[in-house]
Amino acid sequence: MPLLEEGYRGVMTDIATSTAGASTGTAPGSTEHFDVLIVGAGISGVGGAYHLQTQCPDKSFVVLETQDGFGGTWRTHTYPGIRSDSDLYTFGYRFKPWTGAPIATAEEILRYMGEVVDENDLGRHIRYHHRITSAVWSTDDARWTLSGTRTDTGEAVTFTADFLWMCQGYYRHSEGYTPEWPGMDHFDGTIVHPQNWPADLDYADKKVVVIGSGATAATLIPAMAPKATHVTMLQRSPTYFITGRNANDLADTLRSLEIPDEWTHEIVRRKILHDQAQITRMSFDAPDVLRTELLKGITNILGPDAEIEPHFTPSYRPWRQRIAFVPDGDLFHAVKDGKASVVTDEIETFTETGIQLTSGKHLDADIIVTATGFNLNVLGDIAFTIDGVPLDFAQTVSYRGTMFTGIPNMAWVFGYFRASWTLRADLIADFVCRLLKHMDELGVEIAVPELREEDRSMALLPWVDPENFNPGYLMRGMHLLPKQGDRDPWRHTQDYWSEKNELPLIDLDDGALRYR
Repeated sequence: MPLLEEGYRGVMTDIATSTAGASTGTAPGSTEHFDVLIVGAGISGVGGAYHLQTQCPDKSFVVLETQDGFGGTWRTHTYPGIRSDSDLYTFGYRFKPWTGAPIATAEEILRYMGEVVDENDLGRHIRYHHRITSAVWSTDDARWTLSGTRTDTGEAVTFTADFLWMCQGYYRHSEGYTPEWPGMDHFDGTIVHPQNWPADLDYADKKVVVIGSGATAATLIPAMAPKATHVTMLQRSPTYFITGRNANDLADTLRSLEIPDEWTHEIVRRKILHDQAQITRMSFDAPDVLRTELLKGITNILGPDAEIEPHFTPSYRPWRQRIAFVPDGDLFHAVKDGKASVVTDEIETFTETGIQLTSGKHLDADIIVTATGFNLNVLGDIAFTIDGVPLDFAQTVSYRGTMFTGIPNMAWVFGYFRASWTLRADLIADFVCRLLKHMDELGVEIAVPELREEDRSMALLPWVDPENFNPGYLMRGMHLLPKQGDRDPWRHTQDYWSEKNELPLIDLDDGALRYR
C-alpha cells in the first residue's frame, strides 16, 4: 500500500529521536583509532557492524554516517510510496527474521533496521553527521587516516583505522541524475527529482508527468494517482515488471502452523531464492517464454485490448536491467482506472505548460518528476591516497568484487543486481571477518590483492559485462569503476547462486592476497 507522507515523516522523527544519542562525537582536534572503520550506516553498514561484533568481538570499530540517522537509501528517499522493489525475506538480514509483507515501505524497513541496532546495542558504535572527505593509507604505519567534517557543528574530525570497510553504497545521496533537456528553464511549474523530494510539495488536483519507467516511477505513480488530477508516465522505452500479491503463501502457511519466525524466515528465503534462480536461468535459456509470462501479468490486469506494444514490451531480453516487483499490480490498476496513463515517446523540449514530444504530442503538466536514475558514486566521493599517490580506482582490478589490487586493508560492499543487495553484503561481511581473523593468525598487519605471475597476461574486462546487465547509471559511470579479470579470483560475477558457495571457501593463501 502507498505510504502516507505524514506517517513517513512521523517515523523519521521517531527514529531520529531514538538515535540522537548514538553519535557521541569526537573531541575537536583529537584523533581516534579503531581496528575497523565502517563508512555508511545503511543496510550494508549496519549489517557489517552486526557481523563484526558477532564474529570478531575483540575488534574495536566505529561506523561513520553522513546523515542524521541510520537507513541509507531508506532515509534519503522520502517520495510518495517509497518501498522496496525486492522482497524483505532476502533483502532483510539472514540473522533477523522478517515478519511482514514481502514488499515493505521505507517506514517498515527503518523500523526493522532500528530493531537490529537496538537489539544488538550497535548505536554506541555509530557516529552520525560525519562526512568523510579523504582517506590516506600509509604502508609505513600500516593504517588508514580518514579526515572529514561534522555536518552538525562544522568541526574537523580525524580517525585512524587498521582496516577500512566501505559500506556507503553505489550512488550519490546528495542529488539524483537528471538529463539536461531543452527548455527546462521555460517550464512554469515544478520540476523535482524523487531523490530530493520537497516535504511541502502539494500535488493534489495537479497534472503530473513522471519521466522514467523504472522501479521509482512504478512506485510514485500509484501513490500519487489518488490525489492528483492525472499522472502520466513518460518513457522513452518500457521496462519489465513482475506483478503479484504482496503476500507470501508459504510464509502465511508456516505462520498458521505456528512455526517459529526464524524457521519461517529461512524456509521462505530459500524458496524465494530457488524461484529467483529459475527465473534468472530462464532469462538466458528461454527469454521469450519469460517475456510472455511477465507480460501476461500485465494483460491480466489491463485486459486483452490494452496497448501492450509499445508501452510494456521492452526491446531487450528480461534481466538485462533490473525487474521490479509491482505489489498487487497497483501501477497497472491506476492505469486501468484512468488515473494514470503511459506514453512512450521522446522529449523534444520543455514548454511553459509541459513537455513537447517528438511525435508532435504535448503533455500538459503542473509538476514534472524526473525519475531518471542515480549518479554513480565511487567510494563515497572520498579522495583516496595510497602512500602519497592519489588513487585511480578505474586502474585497479577487482578481487572477488570486494577488494582491489594496490589498495591495502580495504573492502567495498557492492551488492547484487538480480538478487537482493543484502545477500552479498552478508557474504562479504563473512569474508571480511574471516580475513581479519586470518591476518591475526598469521601475525600480519597488511593484506593487499596483487596479480600473480600467471594472472598478469589475462584479459581485463569491465566491472560488469554490459551485454549481461546495463542500467543507465552503470553505463554512465563504468569508466570510473575497477576492471575485472577473466578468471577467479579476479572476476566480479554478480552471481549469488555461485558466490554463496564459493565465497565461504576462498583460499586466503593462494597468493592473490599478499600479506606483510
